[in-house]
Amino acid sequence: MRKKISILLMVSMILGLASCSAGKKEETAEEGFKPKLETTAGGHIRISGGYDNFEALEAEIDAFNKHYPNVELVYTKVDDYNNMIGTVLNGNDAPDIYVNYSWMYGRDQYKASIDHAENLADPALGLDLGCIRSNIILNTSDGTLPMVPVFSNTYGMLVNTSLFEKEGLSVPKTYQELVNVCDEFRKRGYENPMMGFSNKETTSLFTLTIYPFFCENVSKDAEAVKKLNSLDPSAGEYMRPALEKIVQFLNDGCVDLEACAGIENNYDAVILRFFEGDVPMMACSGDAVSGTKKRESRSEAFTAHPFTYTFAPVPMSDEGAVFLDMPNLQFSVNKDSSNLAMANEFMRFLVTPEELRRIAQNKGLMSPTKDLSFNSMYAAFGSVPESRILSPEVFGLGDDAVIQLRMAVYSVGTGKMTIDEAIAAYGSFTQ
Repeated sequence: MRKKISILLMVSMILGLASCSAGKKEETAEEGFKPKLETTAGGHIRISGGYDNFEALEAEIDAFNKHYPNVELVYTKVDDYNNMIGTVLNGNDAPDIYVNYSWMYGRDQYKASIDHAENLADPALGLDLGCIRSNIILNTSDGTLPMVPVFSNTYGMLVNTSLFEKEGLSVPKTYQELVNVCDEFRKRGYENPMMGFSNKETTSLFTLTIYPFFCENVSKDAEAVKKLNSLDPSAGEYMRPALEKIVQFLNDGCVDLEACAGIENNYDAVILRFFEGDVPMMACSGDAVSGTKKRESRSEAFTAHPFTYTFAPVPMSDEGAVFLDMPNLQFSVNKDSSNLAMANEFMRFLVTPEELRRIAQNKGLMSPTKDLSFNSMYAAFGSVPESRILSPEVFGLGDDAVIQLRMAVYSVGTGKMTIDEAIAAYGSFTQ
């Protein structure tokens, strides 16, 4: 009798486990995007942006078509996008979804890009905004949300991890470690431990290295941010710590500007110089990182001697590096779209952890999602302590103030101005 009972119990347990397993499969199947509209619905959705090609978006369109096979989504590049998007939105062939940028908000020149935008914070739309890092979501005066981040951006350095492993060195996490590791590489025959673009002020190595440091100094001072944004000449003094730091950075021998002079631009040339394989660290933006994969095959040096690399923040303080978290490309929905319901459905599909990670990884840019560990290229930024993650979206530093800093630090870094001269010139710099 005991034997029969034991057998019955075992059978019950097996059936129970099978039932639980089936239940878990059903739960898994229920996760992810679920269409709200009739899947047989058709329509034509136009998406506009400034990219020449947008293969990562095309992959998302293909995935969306598995749910809605009768919907045609077409991406169109608009020439001179920033200046022409307002005209396009006011025309007869206005897009249903379009690229937008936070810096356009509040500027009369780009008023149309905001006025045409639907409020994507409306709960009725069902967008999963909770999966996006809140500090890169645009803060507006009326609480509406005209755009959502599809990619994010930051500043840092490409790191040749193969060289670090070969030499038994660790990627620096503090400024002193950065100085020390540059010294070590030089002792071992690497003439340029760190390089970057220096021929123009736009995204120069000076801005890439010092802007996060500058933000750390002013982010908690509302009065400083207010004066900087208003281009008050007295606000130049807030740049002093950053300008002194860039001089120290150069004097400590971290970068040889003469060697950097041969890098012709801040994108293609930066990547191809790094792929020569003899540069341990290359200052660049996330935008440049996005172009690395496609250029591996274009580099004869990299093809002959491939190596592993990643992207990491530049530590300009002994307290550690700052992760300057910024939105990159963002999407808006044209509230006057004749296909508004389906345009919103595509946005609901796209703004999920899975799809935002996929499109960012396909594009090579940083994802706006809270989890960055899935992409080894950007994982180092995911490990930066929350206290050292800063976003101009949150503390309110405007683009006009950033231009002044960029020009000042470039002028000081290249020796065209003294620190005092650059401080006195705040508010008068022009691009």
